[in-house]
Amino acid sequence: MRRTVLLVRTPALPSPGQRAAALLGTGFDPDDVETVALGELADRVAALAPDVVLVATRGPQARVLLRELGALHPRPVLVSGMPGISIPATRKALFFRAQAELFVVHSHREVREFAELSRAHGWDHRVTLAALPFARPGRVAAAEGTDLVFAVQSLVPAALEQRREVARMLLAAAAADPGRRVVVKVRARPGERQTHDERHPIPELVSEEAAGSTAPANLLVSDASMAAALDGAEGLVTVSSTAAVEAIARGVPVIALSSFGVADELINIVFVGSGLFGGADDVIARRFRHPEPGWLTANYFHPPGDDRLWSDVAELVAARRRGESPARSALPVAGGRMRLRWQRVRAFPGSGRGVADAAVLAVGVPAHAVLTGIRRAAAAIRRRRGDAQVVP
Repeated sequence: MRRTVLLVRTPALPSPGQRAAALLGTGFDPDDVETVALGELADRVAALAPDVVLVATRGPQARVLLRELGALHPRPVLVSGMPGISIPATRKALFFRAQAELFVVHSHREVREFAELSRAHGWDHRVTLAALPFARPGRVAAAEGTDLVFAVQSLVPAALEQRREVARMLLAAAAADPGRRVVVKVRARPGERQTHDERHPIPELVSEEAAGSTAPANLLVSDASMAAALDGAEGLVTVSSTAAVEAIARGVPVIALSSFGVADELINIVFVGSGLFGGADDVIARRFRHPEPGWLTANYFHPPGDDRLWSDVAELVAARRRGESPARSALPVAGGRMRLRWQRVRAFPGSGRGVADAAVLAVGVPAHAVLTGIRRAAAAIRRRRGDAQVVP
């Protein structure tokens, strides 16, 4: 089987270190990765003539790439999906990937919720199951692990004061036991881009909160891989990071921080019923938890035989070779060709012609800002009505 990795050029290209980390264990070398411009992608894929293309990127970019690839003749089977914990299932995730013939998620619960959501909107996504690569129990953390590892997330908690509260909690945990380390595991090295920009970096807030006093020597910031961080972990703390799944697979206990509630926008409702929720006092006292056995099978730890990704891919490839695989259309949006160009320019800045791009941005940026403001106001109203459930 021949495999090729193409990286579409954007302003947020991963650094060499990020590429190496992403490819670890895949059989690919970073030098095997070919970087192409968006305008070159269709011709390059056509030259490769693959049976299957996996579009693995954020939703707005996936929409553009699927549109480009869906116009090829012959057209490969197009596969896309979600990169980690994806509960709650969202309309946007499905909408952006409507032209994919196969939508990949990682738990029985996600399959059920995305399939139900697709049907509720009158869509027909084919949802398939593939375990996260690090969700197979086997590798056990070292018995002598003593680190409290906090997995930083860019989006949650979102508010500055909540992120300051996290910083104060980590300082208190380090001060409570100077003989054991508190490791703040960041998602990128300084200067590296992330999937989502971090508005209020936790390490900076830790420094600010420690100002005027001596920061504990046992509080460290690490940009190593999560696997390396877990090698020395006594336990993992997170709001909702997929790192929790990786820790559980390795037998490392977890605290899913519930100090800010349990709600869709915190991406932590998946942990309801897991027994993993705990507050700042639990973190400081290192009262880590192992998940309830009944939670595991529905949430990322199903038997290997339940995975359907490759059998579904084989079925779709066979149908394609028989000429029985009609192209899927993108879901309609208002705005016509101007809206399509706006989507392309926004997802891949600099991918088109300068003057045309500037014109599209001049119209699209203010309109998008207005729509975003309306959506945020609506979300704030829902929160004030008490949609978020607070768990002690």
